[in-house]
Amino acid sequence: MDSVAHRRRTRLYTGAATGVLGIGALTYVGIVDPHRPGSLFPPCPFRLLTGWNCPACGGLRMTHDLLHGDIAAAVVDNAFLLVGLPLLAVWAIWRIRRGERAFPLSAISVIAVAAITWTVIRNLPGFPLVPTLIGQ
Repeated sequence: MDSVAHRRRTRLYTGAATGVLGIGALTYVGIVDPHRPGSLFPPCPFRLLTGWNCPACGGLRMTHDLLHGDIAAAVVDNAFLLVGLPLLAVWAIWRIRRGERAFPLSAISVIAVAAITWTVIRNLPGFPLVPTLIGQ
């Protein structure tokens, strides 16, 4: 019984620590404005290497905008993640509750094609939905 209790306690502590870290990260993103140049957020490695916005570029700015209730700015920063992540989460939970794998190979393929397509489209000249920086 001691081993089972230890595993439960470990799972509880791990879940609590994950929750605290998540809340801390969201608090930081909510307080520090990633729209401002020089804010302490890591640069996108994909953008550093290619000069292109990756599928997730603008995700921190989108999160900051959502935490401040600015949905229009969140759409501009990353419409793909704004719409796609909640839909993907609901779909994965639905599949798990049905006893199926959350992400079968066909779903991973669709996600990869959608991410590549979004990357190409958002980097076309004149495309209006690109992550914004104040002062650019």
